[in-house]
Amino acid sequence: MVDIGRMLTAMVTPFDDDGRVDWVQTRRLAEALIESGSDGLVVGATTGEGPTLSMDEKVQLWTETKSAIGTTGLIFANTGNYSTHESIEMTKLAEESGVDGLLLTVPYYNKPPQEGIYEHFKAISGATDLPCILYNIPGRTGVKMSAETTIRLSQIDNIVGVKDATEDFELITKTVSSSRDGFHIWSGNDGDTFPIMCLGGYGVICVISNLFGKQMRRLIDLIVDNQFDAANLEHMRLLPLAKGMTGIASNPIPIKYAMNKVGFRVGKPRLPLIEADSEMMGMVDSLLDQYSIDLLV
Repeated sequence: MVDIGRMLTAMVTPFDDDGRVDWVQTRRLAEALIESGSDGLVVGATTGEGPTLSMDEKVQLWTETKSAIGTTGLIFANTGNYSTHESIEMTKLAEESGVDGLLLTVPYYNKPPQEGIYEHFKAISGATDLPCILYNIPGRTGVKMSAETTIRLSQIDNIVGVKDATEDFELITKTVSSSRDGFHIWSGNDGDTFPIMCLGGYGVICVISNLFGKQMRRLIDLIVDNQFDAANLEHMRLLPLAKGMTGIASNPIPIKYAMNKVGFRVGKPRLPLIEADSEMMGMVDSLLDQYSIDLLV
């Protein structure tokens, strides 16, 4: 199984002025994110506005990003949704496109029971040889995958970890202590990276690394090197940035505005998301004044 790094960036999808995917900027961004410290990219997920992308756009996004970064990093395609059948079909297309792995979100809207979640992920992972990272984000899906379900799923060889955005540290502790060896937890909230890694988590699938990758990399490296006092200071320094860029408005509204502001054009979000209003802009501008930009613009 492929060695997956500790910092994956949840990549923004660049659009042009007409709202079409900007493939030149997409390739540019993919390359720049790897250069600024990312081990790989998760494409077409929440930050990448996956729900608003057509299937043709998703397939091209997978192929373009993988072509852009080659063997310098990994591409994870978001292929999980509320339909097991559609998820399997997307997974097969992703595998054919040459991606390195999959992100599988807990089914949203239809609110399945825990056994349904288990069978859903078992079926998808059984239809591919690619490594699968599960995504537990109850704030967006309406249902939380329990620690017990995650632990059961960890016994499936190609389910290699979970992106956890539950903010439930008891659940995280149970998952860390009882999952199979080699099963990893990536923080799904940038601001939770430090506490989750201190509990035994592996890393982060990150939003702010679209602009601040080297600084997030430093935080992770300090934790891995057991320099916890220094890591805590770096965590506290980055926390307002992490909370602001994902909490001022629905992701990716703030980070897209910030990237456009500093000169890396990614366009505005697609409806039903909208551009940042003047109040949001002021809050993001204040954050940008306090932190250096790592992305090559």
